[in-house]
Amino acid sequence: MISRKLLATAVGGLGVVLLLADPASAQTPTVQAAAPAPNKGDTAWMLVSTALVLMMSVPGLALFYGGLVRTKNMLSVLSQVFAIVCLAGLLWVFFGYSLAFTGGGELNAFVGGLSKTFLRGVTPESTVATFSNGVVIPEYVYICFQMTFAMITPALIVGAFAERMKFSALMLFITLWVTLIYLPIAHMVWYWAGPDAIADAARAVAAATDDAARTVAQAKLDDVTADAGLIYRWGALDFAGGTVVHINAGIAGLVGCLLIGKRVGYGRDLLAPHSLTMTMIGASLLWVGWFGFNAGSNLEANGTTALAMINTFVATMAAALAWLFVEWAAKGKPSLLGMLSGAVSGLVAVTPASGFAGPMGSIVLGLVAGAVCFVFVSSVKNAFHYDDSLDVFGIHCIGGIIGALATGILVNPALGGVGVPDYATKPGELTVAAYAFGPAVWAQAKAVLLTLAWSGIGSAILYKVVDLVVGLRVTVEEEREGLDLADHGERAYSY
Repeated sequence: MISRKLLATAVGGLGVVLLLADPASAQTPTVQAAAPAPNKGDTAWMLVSTALVLMMSVPGLALFYGGLVRTKNMLSVLSQVFAIVCLAGLLWVFFGYSLAFTGGGELNAFVGGLSKTFLRGVTPESTVATFSNGVVIPEYVYICFQMTFAMITPALIVGAFAERMKFSALMLFITLWVTLIYLPIAHMVWYWAGPDAIADAARAVAAATDDAARTVAQAKLDDVTADAGLIYRWGALDFAGGTVVHINAGIAGLVGCLLIGKRVGYGRDLLAPHSLTMTMIGASLLWVGWFGFNAGSNLEANGTTALAMINTFVATMAAALAWLFVEWAAKGKPSLLGMLSGAVSGLVAVTPASGFAGPMGSIVLGLVAGAVCFVFVSSVKNAFHYDDSLDVFGIHCIGGIIGALATGILVNPALGGVGVPDYATKPGELTVAAYAFGPAVWAQAKAVLLTLAWSGIGSAILYKVVDLVVGLRVTVEEEREGLDLADHGERAYSY
């Protein structure tokens, strides 16, 4: 019995000696958490969404716009939209993605850097964050998805000065506009460090054991939170592009139509659409594609994706009917063109709110957008005598402003919204921050004002530069002949 106690004591003493000699052997091995891997369902949804948004441009927007112009300019509009899609897409992979979605150092508030020009460092294995902690998608998928936004936004501008701008001038303007206007706005609104970076920094603050460590950790959290574009830092919400796409393109279109001037015969000749059938087909393709635009902007397939989808349904239907009945009351007849225009105005307005508002709030938003956009397209446009050929300003800019401002209201959980997201209070878990009406709406208003100023003033400068280099407008003779033949030597129809 005594010998067993002595043996046990000897073995225990030997163990203590070994632990003292090699402290590492006394530590419990730590298992490093595996990096999150993309979910196949999320990836598949984003691939489908990307294709849907491309369909919005070609053929959706091309046919929608093409049907609204005269027969002699149909092919020119198709050519312009298709060429812009191709041009903007190449600019995106050359340097656009890098300038929009990487850190920009001293200029990070306004634009990104050049670290991923020509997609350097991007591989099939690289991933990007979504809006959920621990959820990622392949970076190539994200690049393609955001590329389709960069494609359609400048193509929207074409409608404001359709039937009168040189093709060469358009291509030069779009190159400059995407680089100097679109990419900075996209960075200011959508660039941020991501939920996992914020959660990691917030955990460090919570784990700090003394004031000095807490100060250091808090400084790190502040740095991570500040690693974002200026408009994002303000707390402005834009789920799918109310500012980045619609206000941005809409004000650029208004400036363009004012500087280029009215079409020959505007206010005197009949400048009616040549095919509302084509416009109907285009509008329908836009609506279908918009589910990728809005629901896809959640970057994953979950309940918020479904919320964005139903909002894209109900706001569009409400706006189409609002425009229809207001026009019916004002002009005596309900028109197909009015209904289609109303639908697009509803799609535009719900874009920034689609993942934040509740369905009932989205219906109210659609009703307001349809009625107000009708007033701008008819009464305001006629009162100020500007020739916004296809109502880019009246629908996209005004609808975008309505939607952007309303997002700050409809996000309120008391009105059925999902609330303002908060990733820091409970690290690793998305919570809802306390809603305050004044700060929320003011953040949205600042985003609208900055977008209007940046795009409006910047676009005016770019139009002037292009006018000096190649001239903006075709000759009167070419305009009378039609841009199909004058610019492209082809006809849309051979009968």
